[in-house]
Amino acid sequence: MKLTPLDIQQQQFKVRFRGFDVREVDRFLEQTADAFASLQETAKRQEEEIRRLKLEKQGYKEREETFKRAMLNSQKVLEQMKDNARKSAEIIIADAEVKAEKILNRAHGRLSQLHEDIAELKRQRVQIEVQIQSIIDAHTKLLEIGKEGMDAMDAEDTKIKLLNQ
Repeated sequence: MKLTPLDIQQQQFKVRFRGFDVREVDRFLEQTADAFASLQETAKRQEEEIRRLKLEKQGYKEREETFKRAMLNSQKVLEQMKDNARKSAEIIIADAEVKAEKILNRAHGRLSQLHEDIAELKRQRVQIEVQIQSIIDAHTKLLEIGKEGMDAMDAEDTKIKLLNQ
C-alpha cells in the first residue's frame, strides 16, 4: 500500500480509556505528514534529476559514438588519401621512367645517326680529295704538255729566226 501525506493527515485512531492525547497525536501526524510530503517532493525531484541525467548521459554516449565513428571515418579517409597519394606517386614515377626511357632511346638514335653522318662525311671528304687530286694531276699533265709544246714552239721560233737572219 502506497502512503501519501494526505493518508497520514486523515488517519484516525480509536480512542480508548486512558489512550493517547488526541491533539498530540494529531500534531505528530501533521508533522509526520509534512516531513513525508517533503521527502516525497525531494524523491520526486531526485527522480526527475536522475531521469534528466540519464537522458544527458545517453546524449553524451550518442555523441561519443558519433565522435568515434567520425574519427574512424577520418582515419579511413586519411588512409585512402595516403594510398591515393602513394598510387599517384607510383604512376608519376612510372610515367617519368617511361619518358626518360623514350628520351634516352631518342638520344641514342640521334647519336647513332650523328656517327653515321660523320662516317658519310669522312667518306665524301676522301672521295672529294681523290677527285681534286686527280683534277690537279690532270691539270699538271696539261701544263707539262703545254710547256713541252711551248718549248717546241720556242725551239721552232728560234730556228725560224736563225733562218731569217
